[in-house]
Amino acid sequence: MPRELTQNRIQKLWIPSKDDKPAVPSRGRGPHLANPPTLIVMVGLPARGKTYMSRKLTRYLNWIGMPTKVFNVGEYRREAVKHYSSFDFFKADNKDAVEIRHKCAIAALRDVKAYLTEEGGQVAVFDATNTTRDRRNLVCSFGNEHGFKIFFIESVCEDPSVIASNIMEVKVSCPDYQDCNKTDAMEDFQKRIECYRQTYEPLDPDNYDRDLSFIKVIDVGRRFLANRIQDHIQSKIVYYLMNIHVQPRTIYLCRHGESLDNVLGRLGGDSGLSSRGRKFSSALANFVEEQNLADLKVWTSQLRRSIQTAEALGVPYEQWKALNEIDAGVCEEMTYEEVREKYPEEFALRDEDKYYYRYPSGESYQDLVQRVEPVIMELERQENVLVICHQAVMRCLLAYFLDKSADEMPYLKCPLHTVLKLTPVAYGCKVESISLNVEAVNTHRDRPEELKRGPGTLIRRNSVTPLTSPEPLKKPRIDDLEEAPDMLPSPLPSPLPSTLALCSSTHLPLALPGPNLNRGSLDRR
Repeated sequence: MPRELTQNRIQKLWIPSKDDKPAVPSRGRGPHLANPPTLIVMVGLPARGKTYMSRKLTRYLNWIGMPTKVFNVGEYRREAVKHYSSFDFFKADNKDAVEIRHKCAIAALRDVKAYLTEEGGQVAVFDATNTTRDRRNLVCSFGNEHGFKIFFIESVCEDPSVIASNIMEVKVSCPDYQDCNKTDAMEDFQKRIECYRQTYEPLDPDNYDRDLSFIKVIDVGRRFLANRIQDHIQSKIVYYLMNIHVQPRTIYLCRHGESLDNVLGRLGGDSGLSSRGRKFSSALANFVEEQNLADLKVWTSQLRRSIQTAEALGVPYEQWKALNEIDAGVCEEMTYEEVREKYPEEFALRDEDKYYYRYPSGESYQDLVQRVEPVIMELERQENVLVICHQAVMRCLLAYFLDKSADEMPYLKCPLHTVLKLTPVAYGCKVESISLNVEAVNTHRDRPEELKRGPGTLIRRNSVTPLTSPEPLKKPRIDDLEEAPDMLPSPLPSPLPSTLALCSSTHLPLALPGPNLNRGSLDRR
């Protein structure tokens, strides 16, 4: 018999009742997906941008509401082997080192399982070279045992300039080379690449791997090869990867000039600029001219105050309906005091959960993220862009680039008459706040003191690895492998022989702290 429906007060969603009681909706979990959890497996030689893609993709998936975390096997290896000696560690015939790297991969997969089955994760990214069929078969067995969908992302690049740039910008500054000069680090890392190249087995779409789901990203996005894309998540991943690029660029975000409704403290509306708002528009025109950017694109919303601000620039601009301010529904053009008086329950509910709260006949921040997703995709495709938008919209865009959680997003400070200059860097985004020195009202409203709280257990973060996640209790990745003889056929190897020490004259013993590993079906094939 069909169950009765009850409308959830915060999100305004209709929820089936159970035993005459409303079912409790899942919060902080993003959209409900019928598909099983997804394990993304990176593939490729070192310095091919795998970690860059892993972190960027994770940031995007978290932003659209799919809890995602990266598990970087290199971090596990660095915790297991406290001192890096040289590229000899990555030789295929170095049996002790091969065993250690295998155990580190097992430890990472153990944490993947916990994240996807116990911690509310929907997508995990297994960030490692995974260059051999044996390793990929192991991961497939792991996924099959636990009911995870597997999707491979292989990065293929043989452009020497791209590889050299990646090594210099990222690899030589990693912990492995913290005591080395750049020349020695560069040489060692290139030899490390050659160690992997000797056993590299690329994904084969025509024969061996024809039944796997994957995408090959060739020469930093110049070409793509997609194979057996099977569900919504995989199609989102492919679409995203086909839109990003690594070219240097700058993104400028600002709000429109102060409006007449801003002066009156009214929500939304479509009023024109105040006298100070027009003054800001002129200051913004001077600022843009000083930046001297070639082919700068300017985007606005379709609201009057945003368009008036762009008009002062004297350059072509493009209007996006998706950039319109959040729809406050029945509260449009009301002040906060009027909302509190007329709709006291709605006022309190919005304070309770500002990200998920939906205005009656209006939108929530969660709705807004979905609305501006095409803007993010186009921003990733473009080079230099100035976006003139609104407070809630700017918060959504900023949360994407700065990897802010759903809990933080509605309280990000985006003052009027201030330009935020965003410069994408290797694994993140640098932000510079530039005030144009034109006074304006303060429209920011802090989270009420009584509702301030610490990060929840399911806070949406780009938790790159378990150790560097924002969890209150950080756990070691690897623990007492010698006490887990059932996990792997051979015992923990003794410390590696002292080979050529690249960064130090001594080779320190191994230290492998962390919880015991359960081998399960992760035997080598």
